[in-house]
Amino acid sequence: MFPFRGGSGYDRIVRHWILHWLLSAVALIVVANIVPGIQVDSFGAAMIAAVVIGLVSATLGIVLKLLLLPFIILTLGIVYFLINGMMLMLASALVPGFRVRGWMAATIGSIVLTIVDYLLNKLL
Repeated sequence: MFPFRGGSGYDRIVRHWILHWLLSAVALIVVANIVPGIQVDSFGAAMIAAVVIGLVSATLGIVLKLLLLPFIILTLGIVYFLINGMMLMLASALVPGFRVRGWMAATIGSIVLTIVDYLLNKLL
């Protein structure tokens, strides 16, 4: 009746999401140490920021990427990076303890965050 309830499948899914959330927070702290203009005050702020970045990217980010798809194609993906940077800036406006100062830091930070998050997930 409930395919994920009580079995190891549900536990695996929950563990996967929690691990991904923790890795995203670690990736955010790594980016804050690499990219000037991005600051994270604590691991708790990084965890909240990871959730907010995920939610903002899954809602507003998708809508913007669909609306701006012609510009993304025309600029060979540069607008895509700007949209991701805007998601970081929006998250920094919503999360205390997480700051992004300027478009350049946001854009470079989004690129580095994507790379670090990918590498951390591949390691595990």
